[in-house]
Amino acid sequence: MFDIQEELRKLPDQPGVYLMHDASDAIIYIGKAVSLRKRVRQYFQPSHDEGIKKRQMVGHIARFEYIVTDSELEALVLECNLIKEHRPKYNTMLRDDKTYPYIRVTMGEAYPRVLFSRQLKKDKSRYFGPYTSAGAVKDTIELINKIYKLRTCSRKLPKEIGAERACLNYHIHQCSAPCQGYISKEEYAGQVAGALDFLNGSYGPVMKELQNHMQEASDALEFEKAMEYRDLLESVKQIAQKQKMTNTDGEDKDIIAMASDDTDAVVQVFFIRGGKIIGRDHFHVRVGTEESSGDILVNFVKQFYSGTPFIPREIMLQEEVADIPLLEEWLSQKRGRKASIRIPQKGMKEKLVELAAKNAQLVLSQDKEKIKREEGRTIGAVKEIAGLLGLSEINRMEAYDISNISGFESVGSMVVYEHGKPKRSDYRKFKLRTVQGPDDYASMHEVLTRRFTHGMQEMEKLKDKQMPDEVGSFTRFPDLILMDGGRGQVNICLRVLEELGLDIPVCGMVKDDNHRTRGIYFHNREIPIDRHGEGFMLITRIQDEAHRFAIEYHRSLRSKSQVHSVLDDIEGIGPARRKALMRKFQSLDSIRKASVEELADTESMNLAAAQKVYDFFHSSGDPA
Repeated sequence: MFDIQEELRKLPDQPGVYLMHDASDAIIYIGKAVSLRKRVRQYFQPSHDEGIKKRQMVGHIARFEYIVTDSELEALVLECNLIKEHRPKYNTMLRDDKTYPYIRVTMGEAYPRVLFSRQLKKDKSRYFGPYTSAGAVKDTIELINKIYKLRTCSRKLPKEIGAERACLNYHIHQCSAPCQGYISKEEYAGQVAGALDFLNGSYGPVMKELQNHMQEASDALEFEKAMEYRDLLESVKQIAQKQKMTNTDGEDKDIIAMASDDTDAVVQVFFIRGGKIIGRDHFHVRVGTEESSGDILVNFVKQFYSGTPFIPREIMLQEEVADIPLLEEWLSQKRGRKASIRIPQKGMKEKLVELAAKNAQLVLSQDKEKIKREEGRTIGAVKEIAGLLGLSEINRMEAYDISNISGFESVGSMVVYEHGKPKRSDYRKFKLRTVQGPDDYASMHEVLTRRFTHGMQEMEKLKDKQMPDEVGSFTRFPDLILMDGGRGQVNICLRVLEELGLDIPVCGMVKDDNHRTRGIYFHNREIPIDRHGEGFMLITRIQDEAHRFAIEYHRSLRSKSQVHSVLDDIEGIGPARRKALMRKFQSLDSIRKASVEELADTESMNLAAAQKVYDFFHSSGDPA
């Protein structure tokens, strides 16, 4: 039994992070403190009032725990990480989880390329951005490649110069073909330098050059070529017009302002890079009535910059917030050099903050109903499903499907939904290894066994510190598994969970004679479901998505002529060895049952290759 008053007396007078749990042991609030003793005790003092939301939260606290840190800065970092991981009910939370595109110039290569990227890596590449429009980034990259005729292939140059024929881009005059040695490294470097100038906003030289080329082609009566230069010139003018100067200091800044009502807030961010506004974005934030605008802003800054790879030199806010020196220290540490927070009082900077605040207010008023509808489709639908099944809470759901045509072509899919939305980065594909023929039950048994065995193995490695903290999605087990079928599919899943010693709720989607979902099979009974409810529609979307993902994977493999045998996935087993194995054993099942010695006694095979084939079929941990 957790004695709160007794545990309060044990609290250390040191910085750290505290976690509040409710009666079901769910984490409902996470906070940081300069002194854990003083801060945590405040919640349980009758004279201390932090508003309705905090009073409600305190009423649900069954126990608390804490983590001591060496400094308040360490506590801030830990608090950000824990909030992002657990998403507690009573913390101010970002509703959006966005990543922004960058333009990456691969300066570490002998013949650099201009690429689209959503990650900012510490490599030799130069990055431009972040931008708010992926479409605009792709258009810009396409234009740069047309103007400067840079390569888009992944060939390793100069090692592979002349190894293959020039690609289509060379023949349509959109690549200078360094892969054939048609342009020197020095000339190509000059083209790259022009592209870098373009990305830095220097449009004048290229516009003048295109104008001259257009005139020369026209004078030579080469009107088709002149039209190509004209179109390129117009594209450059359009991009140049979009880049409006906001000031002349050429610095990187983020302008942040917000608007809120009783329950919701919108934070607007203007991104300024090199003195130019390159885009803007807004974020919906879940708040309580007693949260001040300063609280919302400081929580937004912590959550937003803990998840974005780029931190500007200066962040401008619409009002003073708490812990500015601490936030600046944290941001500077993440940035690797000085980062500042400013609250402008006059001039152009103040006007930009006002403009951001007006935009936030506009979005808040326009999106209020849209947000409610979206929450009904996602979070509301998940709550409806949880209530129907009698579960306290569902955050993560996983659904599985099998697609096959014949024995060697079976594939499985795993789709993941978190908070009612698809989490595509956690989707996984499986090629069936041990099942011959269209046996859906056996196929599903293999897929589920491999998925959860792999997750358990990753967890063990994580405990033993054999792998980094940022591990694959398999370590996160679902709160509910959805099976595309009734009793049979559910029982297959329950058998796998029992074999592995796992306890996860499983439900099946029962179909009528027209193959439409009519109810949910859970705990050995069919539960009717309202076909007009959001829960039913979410289940249908998940079911369709699992089916689509499996079919798409199967189709892509067929189109590449890769679905001949799972033997193709074994390192060291090429076409000759695969054909030899199939000639000798006739079936995949026979290969799986063969010993290492029997496999080695096959034409083209040796002991090392035989061991790899044997290990492949007798290891269930690999995901795909």
